[in-house]
Amino acid sequence: MAVGTATRRGAGVVAGVLRLVGMLIVLVLVVFIALTALDANFGNVWAAAVREAANYFDLGLSNLFQPANHKIAVAMSYGTAALIWWLITAVVVRLVRRIG
Repeated sequence: MAVGTATRRGAGVVAGVLRLVGMLIVLVLVVFIALTALDANFGNVWAAAVREAANYFDLGLSNLFQPANHKIAVAMSYGTAALIWWLITAVVVRLVRRIG
């Protein structure tokens, strides 16, 4: 019994860490969309760091949509990436909890 309890507890911890990491990635993408919509100065070190992180996690979808308005293009493309990351996170966390 103790092994099963420890395994479940460990799987719960792993699932929690994976959920946190996944949601932080989604947050970075959403913050980048907001900064772009608000015409942030990407010369600023913090805004540039968010842009770089968003470009790293965009799943190659940064040019998925190309409407004439750049802000709409960023919102649609990076929003799609954020949605996919959210779905991946939900599925992986559920699998880890089920395995545990």
